[in-house]
Amino acid sequence: MLKHKPAELPAVFFTLKSRNGKVGPMPVSTTSEETCPAACPLKGPGGCYAGYGPLAMLWKALSSTTAGETFQRGPNTLQSLTWKQFCKMVSELENDALWRHNQAGDLPGRNNKINRKALSMLVRANHGRRGFTYSHYPIDGAEGANNRKAIAEANAAGFTINLSADNLQEADELAAADIGPVVVVLPGTVQGNVKIETPSGRRVVVCPATYREDTNCKSCGLCQVRDRPVIVGFPAHGTGARKASATAGNARPVLSWSKGAPAQLTA
Repeated sequence: MLKHKPAELPAVFFTLKSRNGKVGPMPVSTTSEETCPAACPLKGPGGCYAGYGPLAMLWKALSSTTAGETFQRGPNTLQSLTWKQFCKMVSELENDALWRHNQAGDLPGRNNKINRKALSMLVRANHGRRGFTYSHYPIDGAEGANNRKAIAEANAAGFTINLSADNLQEADELAAADIGPVVVVLPGTVQGNVKIETPSGRRVVVCPATYREDTNCKSCGLCQVRDRPVIVGFPAHGTGARKASATAGNARPVLSWSKGAPAQLTA
């Protein structure tokens, strides 16, 4: 794989109409791998779902590309974007457009520190649109104050950043920070529309797209809702499911809801 010296800002690939069945036909971005924080326990071999399958081919090729240059994915020549170009494309989406930032990658930054200036550019570009994403950047430790402020400001300004937890105990900790909505990895043994609670009693709704054929990110939109009263759970899946399940091993289903019916957003 071609190596390059990481630029100050990442390379981005922006698909205006995703062909991923779980995402649905909506705009979705992919950001180079160096944005993933060192603190993410799924980083590296055997954990992240984006490290396998067709998405992995795109992500690896993009991550070896200097922002703004073309790159090869199999026989296809694709165009990467600089951060400025990417933000311009976001600003040109239709008003109220639902779009997902990062089917792979994380917020702009390096190691464990979010680049607040770059994130602010994206937040401004998203104004009037319904962008959402997920982040494993830590909100404690040496860079915690910077990252908490960056995430809180983005959520307050209308760009939804879900804090990613790797187990139910961490989900409680992130929710208690009160800076944004929370999602959590669940063991791969969790299947279907089951009720799950965190150790502190917070309700976890299993992502409907993981068990309903008629649901995807575009038709659901739950992860874009910043003030939702529930945590969204994603059962570990794919080739990296074993490692992800190991980090999420304390999920405890307690009651099944009606089969086939999505969970209602009531407290």
